[in-house]
Amino acid sequence: MDKPAGVDVMKPLAGIRIIDLSSVFAGPMATALLADQGAEVIKVESPEGDTTRAIGPAKGDLSASFITANRGKRGIALDLKAPEAREILLALIERADVLVENFRPGVMARLGLAPPMLAERFARLVHLSVTGFGPDGPRAGDRAYDAVIQALGSVAASQRDYATGAPVVLASTVSDKVTALTAAQAITAALLQRERSGRGARVEVAMLDATLAFQWPDAMYNHVFMDEPPAPFPEFGATQRPWKTADGHVTTMVPQPAEFRALCTVLGQPALADDPRFASLPLRYRHGQALRATLEPLFLQFDNATLEALCRQHGVPMGVIHERPQVLTDPQVLHNQAVVTLEHGDVGRVRLARAGARFDGQPMAPASGGARLGEHGRQILQELGFDGARIDALLQSGVLKMPA
Repeated sequence: MDKPAGVDVMKPLAGIRIIDLSSVFAGPMATALLADQGAEVIKVESPEGDTTRAIGPAKGDLSASFITANRGKRGIALDLKAPEAREILLALIERADVLVENFRPGVMARLGLAPPMLAERFARLVHLSVTGFGPDGPRAGDRAYDAVIQALGSVAASQRDYATGAPVVLASTVSDKVTALTAAQAITAALLQRERSGRGARVEVAMLDATLAFQWPDAMYNHVFMDEPPAPFPEFGATQRPWKTADGHVTTMVPQPAEFRALCTVLGQPALADDPRFASLPLRYRHGQALRATLEPLFLQFDNATLEALCRQHGVPMGVIHERPQVLTDPQVLHNQAVVTLEHGDVGRVRLARAGARFDGQPMAPASGGARLGEHGRQILQELGFDGARIDALLQSGVLKMPA
């Protein structure tokens, strides 16, 4: 894509240094997004490595999930229980703007990195802590993964098996991902605050809190009014499931009166728009089952291509449901350059979805893929002033791990 005239294409976070102690998805995906936007990120792993190295298809210790969640970072593997490793970490933090971790409450203190000490020693540091449930409270010490938060945060209850009514855990780490986006935004806000105040901040993001905030506008709208609440509204999306067509499935959303009328026209039943049961959006929600029963046989008359063309012609929002491989060839995905190809050393080429935001028309594509466990350990330590003999001693003692 051509650069607009007069636009500096320097990535917006160039010059920001981040030390990433986090693992799995919520923390790593936040720092990967910031790396896309120009931040220098050093990922510090245990000698056993991040759990995501074992999730998804892999070549050696580089899995598809790890590459995606840790793109653009350099990596060092340290045994943080060893005093020498903690000193290395403190030296890294000394040079950093941001520290990210997702340990359970109390772990940082046990590592000799208690938040008050960090705040006193590194006054300009933004220290972001991701937890499952928060820094204190009845569940603060519990282990948390995405499915647990989906359960407690009402995501599973919002998705129902239409045959049985049983709750469904989404086949996507939605709570991790929305926590990552929340964390990335909070980091940039804290960096802006530091520019104004001269001081860093400790920022806490709980997966449960981020998930509830994500759920509230629609999935929890029946729980907003507290005083003399109005009659409950049908749950959002209760009848919003794919429509079967002659050769596949599509989805539609037609909240505007003109959109609903246009859909009825496309389906060959324009008079449906004047049916008193369906005359407004609230009525269509309240009579959702009847509307669905009316429309289902109409959708079956069309193949996907014909229906897509008619919907576009009449201004009806509609999407053909893509199986995963079809996403890669969708014309708009290709036009947007939303999926990029990277050369990844001995792994070969990899596909990654770039971050969604553009700055002055410029997409922020990943600069590199993921690092082998401890891949940049020697390089990083040399930057801290360690000589070869000292690095070799750390390897020999097991404090430092590097690829064979």
